[in-house]
Amino acid sequence: MADRERIARPVYPTALGASSPDRITLLGQDLAEDVMGSVGFGELAFWLATQRKPAPGETRVFEAVLAALADHGFTPTAMVTRLTYLSAPDSIQGALAAGILGGGSRFLGVTEDCGRFLHAVLQSVDGPLPDDPAGWDALALATVTEQRALRRFVPGLGHHVHKQGDPRTPRLLAIAAEEGLVGPHLELFAAIGRVHPQVLGKTLPLNGAGVCGAALADLGLPLELLRGFALLARTAGLIGQLAEELRNPVANEIFLSVDLNNVSIPPGESHG
Repeated sequence: MADRERIARPVYPTALGASSPDRITLLGQDLAEDVMGSVGFGELAFWLATQRKPAPGETRVFEAVLAALADHGFTPTAMVTRLTYLSAPDSIQGALAAGILGGGSRFLGVTEDCGRFLHAVLQSVDGPLPDDPAGWDALALATVTEQRALRRFVPGLGHHVHKQGDPRTPRLLAIAAEEGLVGPHLELFAAIGRVHPQVLGKTLPLNGAGVCGAALADLGLPLELLRGFALLARTAGLIGQLAEELRNPVANEIFLSVDLNNVSIPPGESHG
């Protein structure tokens, strides 16, 4: 009977964390002896997602992406985190979750959208990919032209604040170049930045969220997880927002500015 029960017991294999009475393993390493104090958090996050230890250059690019996406001031994700903490100071996890849930198509989600868009274009190329700037420009021009004809936006183009250029974009491109990690996604993204005025009739900046998506895709990270990495970065920023809220609270002022200044109107009436 005992042998039969042992044979029938389910097995759940994992290469991630596992515990025994005297040891914790993570990615095949002894957590206490081999990881703690030896592996940086960015390096570990990459390792967890890919199950391979990144090269130093990959870690540098990956951590540059995390830094680029960590905090952008009083964005909706930051404000909702502060307001949720105001409402439920007993629930730090609720405040952080509220901010994370706001990561979508306008904030943070562009990282995933751009990475997926660029990858789809590259996958559609019939034959070898370009090997010089002129070839990338031609592919980018065809891509932007097609998007314009379909009345679709090109993910990663434009920014509501950095109208003359997002400072994160050239910096991340430079870091990737220094590490020899400018792959096809970054090549195509940079080319889109060069040629889109020919189609749109105006110059838009390549935004930081978009270049981060291109860089993450070039690192070989799963496209399905690109938004997750943006959320990982923003979690650190939201903790910073809460820490500042503790030192210099503004959430109650934000709440009262709406609560004390709302105006009742008949249903259906515009307040234009």
